[in-house]
Amino acid sequence: MNAWATLQADWPLIVQKTGEHIYLSLVSVLIAILIAVPLGILLSGHKRSANSVITIASIIQTIPSLALFGFLIPLLGIGTTPAIIALTLYAVFPILQNTVVGISEVSDFLIEAGIGMGMTKWQVLRLVQLPIARGVIMAGVRLVVVHTISLAAIAAYIAAGGLGDIIFRGISMNNTITILEGAIPVSLLVIIMNILLLGINNLLTPKGLRGLIKK
Repeated sequence: MNAWATLQADWPLIVQKTGEHIYLSLVSVLIAILIAVPLGILLSGHKRSANSVITIASIIQTIPSLALFGFLIPLLGIGTTPAIIALTLYAVFPILQNTVVGISEVSDFLIEAGIGMGMTKWQVLRLVQLPIARGVIMAGVRLVVVHTISLAAIAAYIAAGGLGDIIFRGISMNNTITILEGAIPVSLLVIIMNILLLGINNLLTPKGLRGLIKK
């Protein structure tokens, strides 16, 4: 009964913080996609440059999240903006790497077949390479979504809002129920978004190409 009463009392706050958490996560992932996918397409034909850029992007993954948030405070203060920038920086690398790998591994035979049919390089990219590479790219996006939703909880340390506020409040109160009120929605968001992205990938992939895509 105590748990139920606590949930009822905190429900409006949970809904509010869930909305904030979704905003932080999705905006960060969308910005990362807009940066990483075009950059990955550009780099896919330049292996040496791609390796250099991917290596530089991977360095960000080695920085502890709290440290990165801390580095941004003197520059941008606290709140939503530095949180989104930090989350975006973490999200770029997996999407960039998967985009480069996915496009680079498309069979030369298929590319030559497209060119032989009179396709331009842009048409080969749009009609052959991207549809085949989509599964690999989406795998990177799914990984990023899971990581970003989880990491967004730590953004509460810099007053960015989200479900981390509830989790940290529960920790400070030593209240397991309050901690679960923040942690369970985070887990549910991860599961729901992963299922949704899998469905989107299946819808976007032409049936004739599904057998060619590595899963």
